[in-house]
Amino acid sequence: MPDPDTTSRRPGAGRELWRRLSGRAARVFAGLHHTWRRSLQVRVVTITLVVSSLLVGGFAYLIAGKITSILLDNAKTDVRLRLTSGAEYAAKQFSLYSQPQEAQLQETIDGTVNYLAGGDPQQTSGVVVALTADGVGGMILPRSSPAVDFRPLISPELRAAVAGGNVANQIQTGRLTGDRDTKYLVYGSPVPTRFGQVELYYFVPLTLQDSTASQARTTVLLTGLALVLLLGLLAALVTRLVVTPVRVAARTAQRLSAGLLDQRMAVNGEDDLALLAASFNQMATNLQRQILRLEEMSRLQRRFTSDVSHELRTPLTTVRMAADLIFAERDGFEPSVARSAELLQAELDRFEELLTDLLEISRFDAGFAVLDAEPADLVPVVHRVVDRLSGLAERVGVEIELDVPATPVIAEIDPRRVERVLRNLVGNAVEHGEGRPVRITLGMDDTAVAVTVRDHGVGLKPGEEKLVFNRFWRADPSRARQTGGTGLGLSISLEDARLHGGWLEAWGAPGQGAQFRLTLPARAGDRLITSPLRLVPADAAVSFGATSTESQLAIGPGPDGALTVGPAKSVPEQRAEVAS
Repeated sequence: MPDPDTTSRRPGAGRELWRRLSGRAARVFAGLHHTWRRSLQVRVVTITLVVSSLLVGGFAYLIAGKITSILLDNAKTDVRLRLTSGAEYAAKQFSLYSQPQEAQLQETIDGTVNYLAGGDPQQTSGVVVALTADGVGGMILPRSSPAVDFRPLISPELRAAVAGGNVANQIQTGRLTGDRDTKYLVYGSPVPTRFGQVELYYFVPLTLQDSTASQARTTVLLTGLALVLLLGLLAALVTRLVVTPVRVAARTAQRLSAGLLDQRMAVNGEDDLALLAASFNQMATNLQRQILRLEEMSRLQRRFTSDVSHELRTPLTTVRMAADLIFAERDGFEPSVARSAELLQAELDRFEELLTDLLEISRFDAGFAVLDAEPADLVPVVHRVVDRLSGLAERVGVEIELDVPATPVIAEIDPRRVERVLRNLVGNAVEHGEGRPVRITLGMDDTAVAVTVRDHGVGLKPGEEKLVFNRFWRADPSRARQTGGTGLGLSISLEDARLHGGWLEAWGAPGQGAQFRLTLPARAGDRLITSPLRLVPADAAVSFGATSTESQLAIGPGPDGALTVGPAKSVPEQRAEVAS
């Protein structure tokens, strides 16, 4: 009696075995599919082998069939000639008898059969000659040479055809003279006599024909297999000659894209592949020359900007001193002159601010910007920014709302740079707020701190999220240059965020305002993964619904510092956060 525990474990064991086999088969299939997709040489060789195998297999089948047909036709022709001659001979021998009961008839039949079989009843050629006389009432016994039971190999159809006076043949398989079944070509012919019709049969073994056809088939298949292997090897060699330079070109292109501009391909010979390598090297040389030229131009441009900014400092200081003196005495001037003094003072302020921003950008471009990180509380930093911009907010009629924790928000930051970033973000929000409130939110978690600045102005059009951090870019180019800053604020802010290892991202929708999010690591040098605050504002998720929010983009430096563009957040996430 089987163990119940063993019986109960069998289905689970079978499922586990099936699961393992399925997983192994899936891995093997995945590996083959991966190799098929990645290797041109494997695809070419495989296709060559499959197509050549089909062609060779079809050719072998046709050749073997043709050889078999020829051998069988030759055997039929030979047996038919022998049968015709034998039937004529038997008819002459039986023409002396008019009755089947005559005493010498049976001996004549035996002699005729032996003669037609070759004269030796014990011959070993395998051919069997038989004679029957079913139409004379069973008075003549069937005879064959050699003496065998041949009747099972005569089908009713063949017997009927011969009895009807026709010469007919069939291929039958049976055992006559040997110890195993053999394929026979059975030919039958009627022999007319005065006492009735006699049937003469030849049983010719097809062993030799089958052996010859089998040998021909084997020879053709082996030759075809060798040809297929040769074609596969030839395809592999030819493909390798073509693929190897392509692979070398791909590796060289990868090194070039990685910045190794001195990489070149080896040029061997004068064929098309050599021409490809030479053209590739020429292209790489031209690209290297252009890249170096552009780098030199960029370096000269940055140096020019830095030098001009520094050189303008000295005359600007002198002009500033004279302008301050004129501005201080403007009350004693005529109204038009006093207004000119005020305009001069304002434009000098803008010019000085532009020079300061250009110098800062040149430091970032030259890689000289240094982060002076120290543990600092972001709450007073946010308050200082709001206090500095409160006058501007009052003039344009914008209310600044604060949402900051009551407890300190400590992080390792450069307070000067963070304050500059927030000043740019809040200043832009106030200027573009269309008189509506601007909300500043400060949040933190265990790994990061974040500040969002939300306005309800004109917002950003689709695609402008990609341009908002570009230098000297404005959402509305037609606006007068008196409004807004230098056009470098957000670019400098983005560089400040990158210097901290943080993110500066933007979201916006036409007519629904915009929101900028600054995310910084709580400890200097840590890698950011998430932000404590969401980029898409909660009110935008409620008011827009699924259609609008799903199409918005966020742009900013990703975890690796590269500028990234992607969906701001999915609607289910937005609704879940709004609900919470």
